[in-house]
Amino acid sequence: MELPNILRIELDKIAEGNKLSRLKETSDSLTDRYKNDGGKGKRLVTTEIDAITYALVRMPATYGAVYSALKYTLENFSGHIESVLDIGAGTGACFWAISELIDNKVNINCLEREEAMIKVGKKLSINNPLYNNTSWIKKDFVSENIVGHYDLVIASYSLNELSEMDRTKVVKKLLEVTNKLLVVVEPGTPLVFNQLRQIRTMLIGDNNMYVIAPCPHNCECKISQDDWCHFTCRVPRSKLHRLLKGAEAPYEDEKFSYLAVSKENPHQSIARIIRHPLIEPGRIALKMCTEDGIITKVYTKKDGKFFKFARKVNCGDSFNI
Repeated sequence: MELPNILRIELDKIAEGNKLSRLKETSDSLTDRYKNDGGKGKRLVTTEIDAITYALVRMPATYGAVYSALKYTLENFSGHIESVLDIGAGTGACFWAISELIDNKVNINCLEREEAMIKVGKKLSINNPLYNNTSWIKKDFVSENIVGHYDLVIASYSLNELSEMDRTKVVKKLLEVTNKLLVVVEPGTPLVFNQLRQIRTMLIGDNNMYVIAPCPHNCECKISQDDWCHFTCRVPRSKLHRLLKGAEAPYEDEKFSYLAVSKENPHQSIARIIRHPLIEPGRIALKMCTEDGIITKVYTKKDGKFFKFARKVNCGDSFNI
């Protein structure tokens, strides 16, 4: 998955004038902060150099995860999106995903508590056609009220940073301002997936929401307690990105989990592929989530068109069994 050309150019621009040694030092510091202080509600990115480094190091993978989750969501949604709320907007990864996937002139509201993030987010997006349709609002979505109503509400890589009490409180706030779709995207770890599972139970149980994706049903989650549902997107690394991360591979594989719910009953896919297809000569095995549970189905050349379809799908895709 390639980053939008404009975003790649703007990321190069914000790196100019900063010594590589300073960016590397800041990158290491941010990694340490997120490792040791993440999930406690602490302020982790406070200065402009922090925000610049965050955009260079983390934004590409976050963009890839949000783009993938939103793409899968919109495949099962036939409604019209005119307004978007992005909470914990950071440097604008959701903004860029929306600009690539929703072709009408949507109005986007980016809520972010850190002034440094907002400043860098604006710099990065200034040459995007949706820039003039976007409002950046300095707000702590945990302690402050969220006003208005929006067709699409997105929370990406933000709810997992909260305590369970604050997370529940924020989800209720988001539900109140959602007109059509609510999408949550988080890191693809067992811990975070269990948080998403709890959010899913709350939304479809007490609040009568319908799952759009990834689940192809509104029943109880079929994933066993010792497993977790996650997907992967591959994002190219620039030379600078490799230097800051101390990485050799020209790409980064970002694992993510997500949940998309709607106030209207959607046209759901029959199955969702939840593991990479196992491909052998003349044989393809697909592990899928269905309304009847988690199944593994094997397709051979004798299955005709289904075998041809199976050859083209990836983990995360829907599949008509």
